Amino acid sequence: MSWTDEAPALHGLEQVALASLNRLAPVDVPEGAVLFSPGESVKGYVIVLSGRVNVCLTGASGREMLLYSVEPGQSCIQSTLGLMGDEAYTAEAVVATRTRLVLLPKKQFLGLLDSSAGFRTLVFSAFADRIQTVMQLLEKVAFQRIESRLAAELLKAAQGDKVVSATHQELATRLGTAREVISRRLEIWSRRGWVSTTRGKVVLLDPEALRALAQES
Repeated sequence: MSWTDEAPALHGLEQVALASLNRLAPVDVPEGAVLFSPGESVKGYVIVLSGRVNVCLTGASGREMLLYSVEPGQSCIQSTLGLMGDEAYTAEAVVATRTRLVLLPKKQFLGLLDSSAGFRTLVFSAFADRIQTVMQLLEKVAFQRIESRLAAELLKAAQGDKVVSATHQELATRLGTAREVISRRLEIWSRRGWVSTTRGKVVLLDPEALRALAQES
């Protein structure tokens, strides 16, 4: 079985395009590996088969903000823009969980954009979806209170459970704020009986209270 069989988004491509892609070999990348950093030139288009890659911006103060995560079937704006506009990376990509991926070299990527209508549609559709995700993030950062955003993130991360495995710094990075801001909010919520915190974990004691806060505009 070829690796393209593991990527449902590629199944509709022309046979010539699939043959070109199958000449590449997947690689396994360990958690914590840095795929690219600000200022580096873009080497190729990453196709994630399994795992997750986090793409973050770091400000002059050292504060980090999670722009988006790349999972199977999703694209990386930074790579697409760099390949088509010859721009260097402005963010950093770090492997969040053990990831299996394929790196499509720039020359081959541009060649497939020219020759394959299916590949072209795939790239631009994924790019449009990712732009929408970033626009939603900007809207939240600009117009939604940090309390509402934190409550929503905790509920999302719990995924039906009542325990969120994340440090205050990790939550701050996801929400584009400072660790101290997260710590203060969680301390207030702990006194109210909404949450309890231990090292690296947040337990949701009153999900309904958090849900009401998350729904505030």
